[in-house]
Amino acid sequence: MVNRNTHRRALAAGALLAALCGSTTAADIGCYASAQLAFVGCGYSTRDDYFVDRAKCLSDPGGDLTACLETARETLGEGDEECTDILDARLTLCESLNDAAHVPAFGTAYADRFVDPLQIGVTVETNPYFPLTQGNTWDYEGTFTEDGEEVTENIHIEVLNRTKLIDGITCVVVRDTVTVDDELVEDTDDWFAQDVDGNVWYCGEEVKDYETFEDDVPPEPELVSNDGSFKAGRDGAEPGISLPGIAEVGAIFRQENDIANAEDIIEILSTTGSETAAAASCDGNCMVTRDTSPLDPDVEENKYYLPGVGKIVEIKVGTDQRVELIDYNVN
Repeated sequence: MVNRNTHRRALAAGALLAALCGSTTAADIGCYASAQLAFVGCGYSTRDDYFVDRAKCLSDPGGDLTACLETARETLGEGDEECTDILDARLTLCESLNDAAHVPAFGTAYADRFVDPLQIGVTVETNPYFPLTQGNTWDYEGTFTEDGEEVTENIHIEVLNRTKLIDGITCVVVRDTVTVDDELVEDTDDWFAQDVDGNVWYCGEEVKDYETFEDDVPPEPELVSNDGSFKAGRDGAEPGISLPGIAEVGAIFRQENDIANAEDIIEILSTTGSETAAAASCDGNCMVTRDTSPLDPDVEENKYYLPGVGKIVEIKVGTDQRVELIDYNVN
């Protein structure tokens, strides 16, 4: 019996060869060929890191050169395995999408299909699962284990009275701040737009990750990364539907498509879910989603959305990690 992943990889290689040999558009090429090219790029990136690691080994006269080079080789092997896992996850997605390329109806040509974000909740009906009315806030709390210790994570989300024009579409700014044990670890501006059908589009995000170092005086949060940042229309990044206006079980959406950087996916599992959080609960009326990303193929989350309120519970599948709504103000 042919391994399913082996078969998918063969399809991807064939699709890429066909694309390279013919004159086609991105829509004609499809998902498989794109996944195969990204896999090739992943391999080059892994080798780039490998040679840089070797260079660092050679530039450390006081280090153990043999051990350092062996660690670099092991890291290379782990990187190659990760590239293969990501490829398989992308190909699974391609199969579920019937090899459809991501061609979002977004941009200047579609501007009349989007509403004024500052009128959402005023003259424009809100998306039931993510009411983007100015001033709306959500507060979440969860606990997880890190380095053998239990820590508490708090998330504050607020719809601001600010907009940003992205690729011809006016998006509203939503601020998302995360603290762990009261120390700031993330401060992000997300950009969303809503179309006339009530779908909420994810237009991009400006991520700012922070870390506090105990030996610093004073120990203050320090900006260490902006990984995951993207903006629709910049460097080939594409937007996606963050949440649909009308939920249909089985529907799959790319929430974003910035290859090798941001590739989140949601699948609608149910519209009759039940869950309980500190601030709200649902009894057979929650939309339940399966949230994944090919870039983190081992991570899967289930999220519960209460109509009129928004997300109330987030569960990391296969773990005891759970984040739930503890307070909210939704107009």
